[in-house]
Amino acid sequence: MSISRRKLLREGSQVVAGACALGGVSANASTPAPVVGVDYYQKLGVTPFINAAGTYTILSASILPDQVQAAIALAAQKPVHLMELHKAAGEYLARRLRCEGAIVTSGAAAAITLATAACITRGNKSAIANIPTDMQGLKNEVIVQNAHRYDYDHMLRDCGARLIDVETLDDYEGAFSDRTVMTQFFNAAEGGRINREDWVRVAHKHGVPCFNDAAADVPPIANLWNYTAMGFDLVAFSGGKGIRGPQCSGLLLGKKELIDAAMQNNSPYSNTVGRGMKVGKEEIIGLVAAVDWFLEQDDAAMEAEYRKRAAVIAERVTTVPGVEARIFIPPIANHVPHLLITYDVNRVRLTASDVMQRMREGTPRIELNPSTGGGPASAGLPGGSNVIVVGVWMLQPGEDQIVGRRLQEVLSKDS
Repeated sequence: MSISRRKLLREGSQVVAGACALGGVSANASTPAPVVGVDYYQKLGVTPFINAAGTYTILSASILPDQVQAAIALAAQKPVHLMELHKAAGEYLARRLRCEGAIVTSGAAAAITLATAACITRGNKSAIANIPTDMQGLKNEVIVQNAHRYDYDHMLRDCGARLIDVETLDDYEGAFSDRTVMTQFFNAAEGGRINREDWVRVAHKHGVPCFNDAAADVPPIANLWNYTAMGFDLVAFSGGKGIRGPQCSGLLLGKKELIDAAMQNNSPYSNTVGRGMKVGKEEIIGLVAAVDWFLEQDDAAMEAEYRKRAAVIAERVTTVPGVEARIFIPPIANHVPHLLITYDVNRVRLTASDVMQRMREGTPRIELNPSTGGGPASAGLPGGSNVIVVGVWMLQPGEDQIVGRRLQEVLSKDS
């Protein structure tokens, strides 16, 4: 079929014009104009800060690496079927993290709820729809060490679970009943008389799955498979902490049967305990990309970089008379170098809480670790009225110099 040159040009120009109209591109432009992002922090009057604290939820957790940001931006441009994405992402993550199954959740707290719901419901559609108000005929007792009770107990109770406290190994052995559905272990707990190996061994002797909340417990990188390899049936990690994924993302890893049961309690399924725990395509792709990024890192190289940042700050602050600084690494959670600054209160007439407030009110605004001036903000970190804790691992290039200079100024002013 022949077509005249004039007709070809006329019809081609109509196609181009239509495409430009749909895409918001000028018909005279050869390439789309770049989109300039609006600084909505400025527009809303919210002041960003230098993060010398760590990956705390209230401080918006970690900053995404460039390749994670790029993956999210690309994923945001196209729709996909969410269940297909969940399935593909779970299978990919399970392969990479050496376990049977995986789900991207809306944070580690959601992973706790979904793990509990999985153990209680085990695919029972009636149970999935009726928990936590109708527990008739369902096992719902979860055994936990008394020292492992914490601020996230509610995540288990939301499923109708009843927590059974134990302290000794004998207590643990005797706590199993025909209503026991799961045992729960807080990986970073600073107390408890029953170790991980015994916890898993006894649970499995009774045919009961055991769950490990390891939310903040990477690095080291290998922890992403260490606990499932140890025998824990379900393990939760935060996506927005050391893994450096989106803040509202998490990982639930473990036995395929239980992961499948957890997914049945999850969004986007309606009338489930997890329906409000929605995780979108951007968070799923973001966490997958973050896991890929994290697995490319090296534990020793990361630690060396964090020590270097801490040393820069320490060199500054120790010029102030009466001030000392040392590096401290928490044993499990947030297992990275932190800088601990202590001082002679007779020479520096400020409480550590005063220092924190002055750093927060200055320009640029700087947030210190919330352990500063008080009790430990997270497992393993010390605190005290004259203890300043600096988390260095979320600092951006050059910010160590700024934090060191500002701390030096604040500590010198009242010395």
